[in-house]
Amino acid sequence: MTKIDYTSEWLETNGLGGFAMGTATGERTRRYHNLLMIDRLQRRTVMVNGLEVWAQTAGATFPLSTQIYDGGIRFPDNLSMIERFDSFPYPKWTFLLSGNTRITQSVVTPARREAVIIRWDLVDGEPVTLHVRPLLGCRDYHGLHHENGGFDFAATPHELGEGDQITVAWQPYQDLPRLVATTGGSYEHAPKWFHNFYYHAEQQRGLDFLEDLASPGEFHLELTNDSAATLSLSVDEPLSQAANQFAAEVTRRKDLTPLKHAAKQYVVCRDGRDTIIAGYPWFTDWGRDTFISLRGLCLAAGELEIAKKILLAWADTVSEGMLPNRFPDGDQPPEYNSVDASLWYVIAASEFLSLAADYSGLVTPADESKITAATNAILNGYRQGTRHGIRMDDDGLIAAGEPGVQLTWMDAKVGDWVVTPRIGKPVEIQALWLNCLFLAGKRKKKWSEIYDAALPTFRKKFWNEATGGLHDIIDVDHALGTIDSSFRPNQLLAVGGLPCVLIDGKRARSMVDSIEQRLWTPLGLRTLAPDDSRYRGTFGGGILDRDGAYHQGTVWPWLLGPFVDAWVRVRGNSPEAVREANTRFWKPIEQHMHEFGLGHVTEVASGDQPHLPGGCPFQAWSLAEYIRVCKPTITGRKTG
Repeated sequence: MTKIDYTSEWLETNGLGGFAMGTATGERTRRYHNLLMIDRLQRRTVMVNGLEVWAQTAGATFPLSTQIYDGGIRFPDNLSMIERFDSFPYPKWTFLLSGNTRITQSVVTPARREAVIIRWDLVDGEPVTLHVRPLLGCRDYHGLHHENGGFDFAATPHELGEGDQITVAWQPYQDLPRLVATTGGSYEHAPKWFHNFYYHAEQQRGLDFLEDLASPGEFHLELTNDSAATLSLSVDEPLSQAANQFAAEVTRRKDLTPLKHAAKQYVVCRDGRDTIIAGYPWFTDWGRDTFISLRGLCLAAGELEIAKKILLAWADTVSEGMLPNRFPDGDQPPEYNSVDASLWYVIAASEFLSLAADYSGLVTPADESKITAATNAILNGYRQGTRHGIRMDDDGLIAAGEPGVQLTWMDAKVGDWVVTPRIGKPVEIQALWLNCLFLAGKRKKKWSEIYDAALPTFRKKFWNEATGGLHDIIDVDHALGTIDSSFRPNQLLAVGGLPCVLIDGKRARSMVDSIEQRLWTPLGLRTLAPDDSRYRGTFGGGILDRDGAYHQGTVWPWLLGPFVDAWVRVRGNSPEAVREANTRFWKPIEQHMHEFGLGHVTEVASGDQPHLPGGCPFQAWSLAEYIRVCKPTITGRKTG
């Protein structure tokens, strides 16, 4: 059971890049809250934004939906009737009407189908008639919809479906597919516009926040003790046997723990390419996020076949030694603007091949050859030099960057303003590069030779005695000998989060202790120490405020992965250290997973107390690092 609050959000995904999303109260507070969204040709389209639902008994009529209009006006208001909300194994509301009449409403997106099924069950009490109006936007998921003369309300004549089912179809805009409803009830065509839906989360983000939605008509469904009522909404074709598909999907999820179910929601096939969605609702698949996340969502979760498909799919995208960092929506070309995405691929690929060696037949010689060729292309590309000034310097370390381009994971940019440019030799890029050299050196001597020469240089040039840690960047702006000593969490990757430890002994302990003291919060690590004049303790407001704080003090939960890794390592990897880390660092995350993005971990939080969550409520690498390091229940067993 979940607290019934509009800040608690649920997520349903279809494995094809589309998703449904909403709040525990049923209020739509974001433009992204919807019941049916499709993802085709790198374009996400919201087909069904929501429903208006009323339950009619012999004595009265009760709202089962809540709408918020301009000015924060709530009508109808059903919050007092929500007795219970559960987000796992699927979103389910229990409503208590007058007397002893109790009904449930459930939402399920069937796997690999562009559809949603809404089901109502009468738990106790007298028969109920449901009146259901779909609210349609049929627009880009980043946009908003407004009344216009181009919206086509026309409905096809009722078509007989299977048994007593009927189907009704609409095609509001000619450049979009048909929307098809299937139900056991009846349909009354009654076109209507609903105006000025209010999305306060968008207003808080400094964006447009009012929307008009169209409703072609109303369904009437009978609900009795003997018969549930279902309404399926799909694109192109009716969803056959919706009640059976609902039951099959529920059965499929019975074998999943909540954590396993959450992990699977990020792994999708977009337009034939296996990949990982970086975060819901507004991110798609990003190279950096994919290969940080793959280690937890797939490798630690035992999903090696999926990991293989993703590694093979992305291997085809290597260009000049680089993986794309992003596939933009629409028909725009991939963006090759990340210095670390390719290195994370090498790390993930090496770990996958090591694990796969224990499973005969999992990886064919052709598979291994393709993955290895991609990693070799990346290493050679970086050694020889590639886009954006990325190259191995004479000291064996990686230099990268040019004005106007954000290459590291600290990649906030507003217009022409790169908030944290980090041109030169960033510390985490060296940690990744040296780990890649170490792993590749097991196959080819030339890489181990570079590693052996570069490691002492890294230790000498990056150690900062004043902070008891590592500099964030050396050779700043490619000027030899210049240093940026900003106290940030990037240095962690030299001790935790990667296979090879680059700093050890007293220095490693000193660094980890300093990071804990200056950067740790219950939801993750700050991206900049609070005593820095550039520190921004609150994440929120318009895009300028948000991006200005994004990596200047804002907390990132994914960093708990390398931090806990390092914290346990410098304590000798003892069982006692593991137990203490689970209690001190993971328990707050586990509590957080019951409060905001339900079953998931948020993207960011404010650096100052009370560390309010922000950004995407469902973030792949935040959850992945929790699984990778803690792995408490993904296989049904506890650690520690």
